[in-house]
Amino acid sequence: MTQFRPFVLIVCDGWGYNPDAHGNAIAAAETPEIDALTERWPHTLLAASGDAVGLPEGQQGNSEVGHLTIGAGRIVYQPLTRINRAIADGTFYDNPALCAAVDRARDRGRALHCLGLVSPGGVHSHQDHGIAVAELARRRGLDDVWFHAFTDGRDEPPSSAASFVHQFVGDLARIGTGRVASVAGRYFAMDRDRRWDRIQRAYEVIVGGGNGVADNPVAFIETQYRAGVTDEFMPPVAIVHDDRRVRIEDGDSVVFFNFRPDRARQLTHALVDPEFGGFERSRVLRDIEMVTFTEYARDLPLPVAFPREDLHHTLGEEVSAHGLRQFHVAETEKYAHVTYFINGGRERPFDEEERLLVPSPRVATYDAIPEMSAAPVTDAVEAHIRGGADALIVVNFANADMVGHTGDFAATLRAVEFVDSCVGRIARAALDAGGALLMTADHGNAEYKIDQRDGSRLTAHTTSPVPAVLCGTDSATLRVGGGLRDVAPTVLDAMGIEVPRVMSGASLRVAPPGG
Repeated sequence: MTQFRPFVLIVCDGWGYNPDAHGNAIAAAETPEIDALTERWPHTLLAASGDAVGLPEGQQGNSEVGHLTIGAGRIVYQPLTRINRAIADGTFYDNPALCAAVDRARDRGRALHCLGLVSPGGVHSHQDHGIAVAELARRRGLDDVWFHAFTDGRDEPPSSAASFVHQFVGDLARIGTGRVASVAGRYFAMDRDRRWDRIQRAYEVIVGGGNGVADNPVAFIETQYRAGVTDEFMPPVAIVHDDRRVRIEDGDSVVFFNFRPDRARQLTHALVDPEFGGFERSRVLRDIEMVTFTEYARDLPLPVAFPREDLHHTLGEEVSAHGLRQFHVAETEKYAHVTYFINGGRERPFDEEERLLVPSPRVATYDAIPEMSAAPVTDAVEAHIRGGADALIVVNFANADMVGHTGDFAATLRAVEFVDSCVGRIARAALDAGGALLMTADHGNAEYKIDQRDGSRLTAHTTSPVPAVLCGTDSATLRVGGGLRDVAPTVLDAMGIEVPRVMSGASLRVAPPGG
């Protein structure tokens, strides 16, 4: 087959396929550019959730696992699956890092504090994992166990935390170990864009002495609902038990049970980094033993309960091994996904890999600016196509996902339409240069924005398949039944690079007659 270069891989984040037009911002949007590409060029649908991306059956996809699978060209079993399996087979309760933290607290007469998103969403955490930590502590004779519960509202419906926390508290009572010490919306506790004022609000409840108090976590959340506050934006508050306010103290043990790193790093830095400068901490913790479920960052040298598995022969590594240049670009919200995650969890660029981070708009929520920073991202891609030096260009458009998370249908529609215009610009530039492109997505979101049952907003990812449109090659058709693991083999195949044997995915291209 012919080699097609430059090859542009476009990931339209949160762009799933839904045959039903109801509540479907993608179907409702005017998308003449992508419609024209789909009409002219071969296309198919790819599985992007559950088993297809190494998650439990029926689990919605997400950006981290989507990009990891895209770049790896194989199914990589995700932390959610690995942790679930460890709990099921009992090895979780012998985990060396977790046992050491629990034993240290028990032997010193100190407390164990557990931080994490109390949600069954499975994107950043799963509340059952927090319950498993409490069970581990019970088995090892530690009763002084406290949970700092972060509420979701993005990966689950926006007013679902009350039921999740109610179930969580009930599960702790059933075990007989663990109570909720504080509640905070993920907007505050899980910021990832260096908005340190948000992290500070959560830190002051978990460590300091500021902000308000409440008597019951579920009652507090329900009170906030009546005031119009949804889960993501739940104000940080301490939960008082028998007139006692609990916070992390010097010498305590801490377990952060989020398994996705990007929204856990900042709070972790505030808790343990002696050189931390994001805000002035009212108290600096000393002599704490902190364990994270996964490795959050190389500059956080903490014990890790489930170390990551090294991946080699990824898309970027193979392109680099052939001495070819590549360019990866996204705005802030998705920069880690087109660099760290798509490269198999590698922080450093490969040889001949250039990266560009375009700042995301600094707004509270992206329904205020549905266009986000897609225009300058597109400008950068066009410039690199014109430059002619890159064999591979990888670009992510965050809009459909990030605006979709707000649940604002009109804003999500505008986001989709703007991405469509950007894809059109890139397609024209790539095809005019004699190159090719594959437009796909990492998971769904924008295609389900209204709940058919009650008309409420939907903000979460979905289990939908995602489109794949291959433009500019000599392939007349793409095979059906593929998944995200087939993206990297397809790209390498189109670029004339041999697909490594460790990639279990296969090219989607169907050779032309006589090809």
